[in-house]
Amino acid sequence: MECYVGIDLGSTTSKAIYMDAHANILGRGIINSRHNYTLACQIAQEEAENHSRFAILEQSIRENGTGQSIAATLMPVLRAKYKLAEHNAQLAELRRICMKDLDNWKDPMAASLYLEAVEHILHRMEQEAVDIYREDTAEKSDFFRDIATSQFMEFAQDQVRRHVEELSFERLVGIFDRAIIRVESVSFAKSFSAHIDFAYREVAAMPAFAPYRDQIHAAVKIADEREFNIVRIVGTGYGRQRLPFEKEQIRSEILCHGLGAHYMFPDTRTVLDIGGQDTKAIQVDGNGIVENFQMNDRCAAGCGRYLGYVADEMNMGVHELGPQAMQATKTIRINSTCTVFAGAEIRQRLSVGEKREDILAGLHRAIILRAMSLLARSGGISNEFTFTGGVAKNEAATNALRTLVRENYGEITVNISPDSIFTGACGAALFARN
Repeated sequence: MECYVGIDLGSTTSKAIYMDAHANILGRGIINSRHNYTLACQIAQEEAENHSRFAILEQSIRENGTGQSIAATLMPVLRAKYKLAEHNAQLAELRRICMKDLDNWKDPMAASLYLEAVEHILHRMEQEAVDIYREDTAEKSDFFRDIATSQFMEFAQDQVRRHVEELSFERLVGIFDRAIIRVESVSFAKSFSAHIDFAYREVAAMPAFAPYRDQIHAAVKIADEREFNIVRIVGTGYGRQRLPFEKEQIRSEILCHGLGAHYMFPDTRTVLDIGGQDTKAIQVDGNGIVENFQMNDRCAAGCGRYLGYVADEMNMGVHELGPQAMQATKTIRINSTCTVFAGAEIRQRLSVGEKREDILAGLHRAIILRAMSLLARSGGISNEFTFTGGVAKNEAATNALRTLVRENYGEITVNISPDSIFTGACGAALFARN
């Protein structure tokens, strides 16, 4: 199968899109960015290829007369079982690295205590994974790191409470922090065959799907054996200059987000992209060609990095910030969106009894207010308006944006796709195809 690939190497996440000759998106891949951009590019691309295989698998099932009737219920179960297998493989690697590090400790008694605690934590994480990856459960995050960090912190606190004299929470977290970085440097995407085989065996054992096991197996085999002929790759993003591509295969983030937003929503005229390291306000014409833009590239204030800093300050995962802010009963005014001073202001607000969720609501509003200023300098907001980037997945941020757009520009159509984080990669894939 011939395809075109777009890679968006951001400062916090790396994304990839597989697109066919007719500009249909075949698959998407996303991973946490790494200092090794060659590795990040490779893993994101492998994830997009695997996602494409799922699309082929579903098409094969739907094309089969008897399988078509179960496709709608089968695919969510297959994907959930596949992700469980992938998650368990990452957990196994996390366990291996943690145990190896503990084996090298010079104090055997302390190593034994912490080994037992880490084993207990990892066992609970493995048990909980079954419920996390159910077909009827909303995904907590796209990333293993986010889920694993939240779980490890929670279970580590339980261990310390039970063994307050023997264990240090900081030391337990240190073991995890050193290990998770190395887990993220391992590609699990090439294990598609093993993971889909696990998913197939789980599904085939279910009474609802057992009569269709032959059709399902045939579709799995077709997807697993499909070969992809990559005609051209184009890269973009914060780390684009470090991509292992020729110069003509690189495009700017501004151009890619403009074209990608137009592809997703053809009537788009204004685009706001809040990424990990910068914010971009873009004006495009009816073909998705950039006419004007403004960009804050001097600091990470008001971007994804800022939210990451806030999450660290509050001992939370980034994916937990939005849901927590949505529970606010009021919005606390935040005076600074500077990462240098944010920590001090958060601590001061908490010390006087302000609720965490109210503070977070204020932080999200402050971020969007900063973006609104950038939009005004780029030419304001024209109908339709499209919000892209990773922060567009944060419900508290999108709610604040809709409110401020309405207050300042009236009733404007605001487009936010569930796949907004892939907008830059989508634009890059279109450049590759064109």
